[in-house]
Amino acid sequence: MKSLCFCLTLAGSLAVAQAAPIIQPNDMLAICGDSITGQHLYSSYLEEYMLMCAPPVDGLSIAQFGRILEKASGFESHLDADVLTFKPTIATTMYGMNDGGYGPLTDDIANSYRKAQTDIVEKMKANGVTRIILASPKCVGAEYHNHDVAGAAVYNKTLGALADIDKDIAAKEGITYADVFNMFTAVMAKAQAARGPGYIVAGGDGVHPDPNGHIILAYVFLKAMGYDGAIATVTVDMDAKTAEGTPGAKVLSFDGSSVQMECTRYPFCFTGHPTDTDGNSATILPFVPFNEELNRYMLVVKGVKGKAKVSWGGYPAQEFSGDDLAKGVNLAAAFAYDNPFHGQFFTVDHDVQVQQAYEERLVQGFMTPRKDYTNDLPAGYAAFDKWIADAMAIRSDLYKSAAAQVVPIHTFIKIDPE
Repeated sequence: MKSLCFCLTLAGSLAVAQAAPIIQPNDMLAICGDSITGQHLYSSYLEEYMLMCAPPVDGLSIAQFGRILEKASGFESHLDADVLTFKPTIATTMYGMNDGGYGPLTDDIANSYRKAQTDIVEKMKANGVTRIILASPKCVGAEYHNHDVAGAAVYNKTLGALADIDKDIAAKEGITYADVFNMFTAVMAKAQAARGPGYIVAGGDGVHPDPNGHIILAYVFLKAMGYDGAIATVTVDMDAKTAEGTPGAKVLSFDGSSVQMECTRYPFCFTGHPTDTDGNSATILPFVPFNEELNRYMLVVKGVKGKAKVSWGGYPAQEFSGDDLAKGVNLAAAFAYDNPFHGQFFTVDHDVQVQQAYEERLVQGFMTPRKDYTNDLPAGYAAFDKWIADAMAIRSDLYKSAAAQVVPIHTFIKIDPE
């Protein structure tokens, strides 16, 4: 498979080389990483995007394998005991934050990291995981080690060097490289230049981001997976009194003003508001092109002369020019918080969080230390493996329960020309 590299453009977004999403029917996606992955934030965003926003994929299953204090070498040592038990067909990895030793880079650190990351890729390939997205570590923020700004600069130099190692491994192994380090660095700098250093992106400890920082991580991974961001398009002709929608946005009727719809694809929804300055997910939207490149729920209206007010699902109307409507307006951006999908989106989010928390307990509490437990069991491995099989069935049911919450949303778009 040809190696793909996702790098920063001058505009600060990722150049997309992927022709189509790499997720395929019956895939099991393993989202692997350290405690940043173990926050269940970007990993939840990835799962939610694939369940609600992207075209549906038959037989898809997703699980996260984040672990506190994990290094690449540690992950490699128990990869077969837990992750490979799930029989993944595709995997994402993000390590390096702990591997760098929180100080200047040494040859021993660099060599150890290169070996561990290479071993992970080769072991996955040997077990049928041929599609791998190898992500670099993210950078740290100025809050690192109680605002040790000089120390943060030193450690970011180390993390940048580890990112270069990851890029080199991806090229040699023919897998996809996701440049988290440079994207996170660029977005954080842009956001803090606009809002001041008090706007925290990398997290209160400089390492573990709040939801705003995890949107950056989700953006990088989703772009690396090849998603083009075309959620839905609704096209209305006011003169002809016609309306039509793309798959997932079924038009039921149009009376010349109101489009009644049944929607099975949702826009990605956020917490907070783009103008806020806290750690909610929406606050990073002015600085990362998530809506523009991954979350386009477009309304195209022909035949509006002057301006028109548009209301989505009864939420407060917004005004657009006829020219903008003819070109298409992104409802997901215009109604970033107030939209008819918000409630059900976060119902799904709750169930995804329950599922991923269960996976953490299952993997770390029982699957990894399986050998230690079974040495003390009279029935040996067989009894314990039966327990793990039952627990994995529960995990599967939790995933299916989350997916089942993605129900059709009946809503409307009302267009009132001047």
